[in-house]
Amino acid sequence: MVKTETIKAMRISVRGVVQGVGFRPFVYKLAHEYSLTGWVRNTSGNVEIEVEGKEESIEGFLAKLKTKAPPMASIEEIATVSLPLKGYTSFEIRKSHAEEGKYQLVSPDIATCQACQKEIFSPSDRRYHYPFTNCTNCGPRFTIIEDIPYDRPRTTMRRFKMCPECQREYDDPLDRRFHAQPNACPKCGPSLKLVDSQGSPIKGSDIIQTAGELLKEGKILAIKGLGGFHLACDATNDEAVKVLRDRKRRPSKPLAVMMTSLEEIKQHCFVSPEEERLLLSPQCPIVLLRWKRKSSVSHEVAPRIKYLGVMLPYTPLHHLLLREANLPLVMTSGNLSEEPIARDNDEALRRLGNIADYFLLHNRDIYAKYDDSVYIVERGAPQAIRRARSYAPYPISLPFKARQVLACGAEEKNTFCLTKDQHAFLSQHIGDMENEETLEHFENTIELYKRLFRIQPEIIAYDLHPEYLSTKYALELKAQGEQGLRFIPVQHHHAHLVSCLVENNVQQPVIGVAFDGTGYGADGTIWGGEFLVADWKRFERVGHLEYVPLPGGAAAINRPYRMALGYLYTLLGQDVSLEDLPILSQLDPQELDIIKRQLERRLNSPLTSSAGRLFDGISALAGVRGTVDYEAQAAMELEMLAPDEVGKLDADLYPFSIVEEQECKVVKLGELISAIAEEVKRRAPVPIISARFHKTMSQIIVQMCQLIAQDTSIKQVALSGGVFQNRLLSKLTIEALQEKGFQVLTHRLVPCNDGGISLGQAVIANFR
Repeated sequence: MVKTETIKAMRISVRGVVQGVGFRPFVYKLAHEYSLTGWVRNTSGNVEIEVEGKEESIEGFLAKLKTKAPPMASIEEIATVSLPLKGYTSFEIRKSHAEEGKYQLVSPDIATCQACQKEIFSPSDRRYHYPFTNCTNCGPRFTIIEDIPYDRPRTTMRRFKMCPECQREYDDPLDRRFHAQPNACPKCGPSLKLVDSQGSPIKGSDIIQTAGELLKEGKILAIKGLGGFHLACDATNDEAVKVLRDRKRRPSKPLAVMMTSLEEIKQHCFVSPEEERLLLSPQCPIVLLRWKRKSSVSHEVAPRIKYLGVMLPYTPLHHLLLREANLPLVMTSGNLSEEPIARDNDEALRRLGNIADYFLLHNRDIYAKYDDSVYIVERGAPQAIRRARSYAPYPISLPFKARQVLACGAEEKNTFCLTKDQHAFLSQHIGDMENEETLEHFENTIELYKRLFRIQPEIIAYDLHPEYLSTKYALELKAQGEQGLRFIPVQHHHAHLVSCLVENNVQQPVIGVAFDGTGYGADGTIWGGEFLVADWKRFERVGHLEYVPLPGGAAAINRPYRMALGYLYTLLGQDVSLEDLPILSQLDPQELDIIKRQLERRLNSPLTSSAGRLFDGISALAGVRGTVDYEAQAAMELEMLAPDEVGKLDADLYPFSIVEEQECKVVKLGELISAIAEEVKRRAPVPIISARFHKTMSQIIVQMCQLIAQDTSIKQVALSGGVFQNRLLSKLTIEALQEKGFQVLTHRLVPCNDGGISLGQAVIANFR
């Protein structure tokens, strides 16, 4: 008896990052492989497929749909429905279909793939040396998209009409440029222009060659990239780096460096296998690597820091320029210190004209500003420090169905977060909310995300601090009285910890350690050295570092010697001797009198429990740094001085005590401050002081967690807050907690600093 073959029809819906990543041509080829008929198309919400064919062929097709998808696709869900047969005779790719209210995930920008790199360096290829080469596996995505579905008319590439050759590639389902929306070539696509700081064109037949020569001469170039401008110079030239720093008003904050290849990076830095994978990944972030002493990269790039922020070229323009210059290049954000990155040509000439000597411009518009992402590798896994290019706007998956919430984030390292369904759309790094330009960037990007992901917030979450611009933005919405909106204030450190909990999919209460510089406390003081018992909905403050006054308020943040005096005078008494304390003994007697009066009368001296300020104060007390040019500089330089093998160092802990005050455990710091001051006076080596202090802080955390665990029986500890960017403190603390039987939760997907705050705010608002 002959077995009859069953012919079936099926509708398939695929959700995830499946547009702009070569998914439809992949489906087309797969359907042909299994002799299926039907069609595939993009919609505003997903990719839709209808297939007809043998039952076993459809089963094979479905299996490979997920296991063999293009490398940059990320499938969240495949749903199927059986259909009546329609009698399709072929398989085709249909035009995109717009649907009201539907949304689909948008691909981040992707670093140049190997195939495109090969083309731009092949003299026989028609895209030889073309700086805008891309395909469905790489190139701009998020930075050029104005709306969905993702088609060329909805991108900034719509002004460039494809030549016949590019159109043929675009229309051919078997070509890797099939429906690559930024597809272009030298005949029809974007082009470069090199001008001086006044906008006057620079003569020369080869723009890349001329730009490379200028960099070798020590000039500073402003280079238009994927999401904005970089400022570039020769990273091995001390004078060029100093001039860039002076003009950018960035005296000592570390600068990022771009190098031509992994082999070149290894000449300058130590690279682990995990760091190598991250550097070579399609995301191509800046990775903080241990710096080799023999490196020729100028120490002006990252003064007094052991780590160098390094990335590989991630656009064809970068590849060509790095190959031409044959130098490591400083590649830092195109802005003045604390301003948002410049995006448009005219804007760059206006804002960067006093910084850059020359401008390498192009005429492909940028729709969304996009800074570089920054990562470290700790305990064998990548950890976000700044989440932006190539990661945002890909969402954080939520283990619950979320309401539509806008969380406005914090003041420093701002991101916002929008939630819908199982997605938390954490924005790219917006920056420090210190000026109108950044606020405008914040507002514009919120509107872009709302449009792309079809979100109309019903809840607005914001920080308790009344002076944050992000909070003022939320309260302005409240003042406008829009109907149906709920407004939920969220405590800063609770948000820190919940961002860590949700990315670890832990909903039950944990012991939360939130260490940072500044966060508005529920009691009106400045928190920052906090021990909470917290879950997604509520928290209880069960411990903190001892309160001390912040003499001069914000002045103490920029001048850590004031913080050191705050600890000394408050905890040891105002008659304490400053003799033989290097930084403090050299202060102007008049300023010392002012600080004493401020502390005595509590004039502009708010109380703080901040761990960040404690690290700053110890740095100044030990003579490391008394004033700072950038956030956490004093603490970072103190960390950098500690010996590499601190864990093996046979050094006693500094004394401290934990007492119960008003049903809250308080870490008393007077003995610790006194002991360090005495060691400094005895001229103890600063590296040993740094090592002992870091070990002591890790033990403070462990002993507090043990006491809290005795009261609560909780054995999970979450670590969050910017202080845990301190790699030494994190390592010592995690190891010590694990030795005591605690399970330790840390950040991976979102930053532990304020860049992760908005995720926590959004989750808390969902459960309030």
